[in-house]
Amino acid sequence: MRRIVIAIGSTLTGLVLLFSWPTSLNKTVAAAADTSTGTATTTDSSTSTGTSTDTTTPTETATPTPEATAEPVTATYTGASVSTRYGDVQVQVTVTDGVVTAADAIAYPTRDRESQQINAWAVPALNDEVLAAQSASIDMLSHATVTSQAYIASLQDALDQAGI
Repeated sequence: MRRIVIAIGSTLTGLVLLFSWPTSLNKTVAAAADTSTGTATTTDSSTSTGTSTDTTTPTETATPTPEATAEPVTATYTGASVSTRYGDVQVQVTVTDGVVTAADAIAYPTRDRESQQINAWAVPALNDEVLAAQSASIDMLSHATVTSQAYIASLQDALDQAGI
């Protein structure tokens, strides 16, 4: 009886620690666009990745006139190259005002005929999944498991760089 209580307590403690672990999906990120230069400054709650360390909160909201509207801020982020036993996979995302507008695998295995056939349909399907999900929480594809895993890892790195 005593072992059961200890086992249940240990399991519950482990689950609490697991679910309280910080991930990239629960970070607080604030982005502000500089309308004079068209650049974006991103400030993360844990680290500062932008060019400015102070953030200001506007106290008044004015209705923008058509001449005063800011241009959309578009940036491209390239994820880390992830090595697999078949070759490297690397993903590049384009983000416009915090929305993923394009996702492309710029490197994927093409060494042999089987890799070429699998990736010919898998890579476009993964790219479409990213646009639909707007995150790295996408479904892996059967018969393309290795590519899917590496694609998701590189995608997550690119989205982390983008602050998404």
